[in-house]
Amino acid sequence: MTSLDLDYVRQQFPAFAEPSLQGTAFFENAGGSYLCQPVLQRLDEYVHQLKLQPYYPNPVSAKAGAWMDASYEALGQWMNTPGDTVYFGPSTSQNTWVLAHAVMEWLRPGDEIIVTNQDHEANTGVWRKLAQYGLVIREWRMDAQGVLQLADLQALLGDNTRLLAFPHCSNILGDINPVAEICALASQYGVRTVVDGVSFAGHGLPDIQALGCDIYLYSLYKVYGPHQGVMVVQPQMAALLGNQGHFFNSEVRAKRLTPAGPDHAQVAAASGVSDYFEGLYQHHFAAADALLQQQQPSPRQKAEAVRHLLHQSELRHIQSLLDYFRQHPAITLVGPDRLENRAPTLSIQVAGHQPLELAQQLGQQGILCGAGHFYSWRLLEALGIDPQAGVLRFSMVHYTSANDVVQLLQALDGLIGSD
Repeated sequence: MTSLDLDYVRQQFPAFAEPSLQGTAFFENAGGSYLCQPVLQRLDEYVHQLKLQPYYPNPVSAKAGAWMDASYEALGQWMNTPGDTVYFGPSTSQNTWVLAHAVMEWLRPGDEIIVTNQDHEANTGVWRKLAQYGLVIREWRMDAQGVLQLADLQALLGDNTRLLAFPHCSNILGDINPVAEICALASQYGVRTVVDGVSFAGHGLPDIQALGCDIYLYSLYKVYGPHQGVMVVQPQMAALLGNQGHFFNSEVRAKRLTPAGPDHAQVAAASGVSDYFEGLYQHHFAAADALLQQQQPSPRQKAEAVRHLLHQSELRHIQSLLDYFRQHPAITLVGPDRLENRAPTLSIQVAGHQPLELAQQLGQQGILCGAGHFYSWRLLEALGIDPQAGVLRFSMVHYTSANDVVQLLQALDGLIGSD
């Protein structure tokens, strides 16, 4: 089994060489990851060389457009989906807002939408607001541990159900939902699915075809890229959505779901994420492929190998924190206490301490973490936690080191004691 070369990985992120960040450990990756070098390089080159309107009939403008076009195909390959199913927008919150308007040309009063109370507000609030237009909103509620149970969903599905919006992974609990199984169940009832992948995609871009969803959403700035939201919309679903762009762009696929038009430079730089993943594959697997004289792997095989590499690198960090939280009498882990089916995002409450105050104190010791409700207000309310106070959250990705975790645990010991 190939292990992650952390030295190689950190060389791809300028933040780890930044003098002002030396001595810090970054544990707020669920809020936004560091940018990888390929993205920064492409953004710099675009701004210096191609910062003009793309797609006009001159060499510079044509090159700018070609760079943008390449990002759709490049990201599509790492998600096992055609480039023409990929859409860019300013953020996931903005993208879901646009989608909620786009579905109004498909849905009718009395149609039902199922949402969850486990989700980020971006993929629940916009759908709930459609109740004012006569749509019926049903809530798929978590159990006492914060888990979404399939039996509870099945009880909600019916003849009038049209849309199901749910998260791939909770941004507070780190709980990974069985997306393929959920989508297969919804499909039996003819229900379309919108999956919020914001808290999952940074741990390896998903295989969209394997998931079977109609729409998949995530934020590229949490996947080592520029501040863009990405939507994957299957053609059959796209055909149901009303044009949200200018009327004269109604037949321009990339502009139908982006009212403001694309951010040229950031869309062009997005292919740098693909370059980074390709670099990971080449560094970790290409030599073994050559040694075994294997055929050139497909894009899907490359993506699966990189996804597995990232997941495996994160498991040991999850285990270390779970072990510490379990044994500490002052700490309560929020959500399921297990290693399986979870991302390296762990949230806690500490007796006698407010989350925001602890985050501030940890920050003074170089631990960069977050505290609050993280836009999952409904989740915290359902678990009996005051959303105003929220939780203390530690979120890691594959570039987190064992030394980072040690630094975190030592800082916690100093603030709340070791027992």
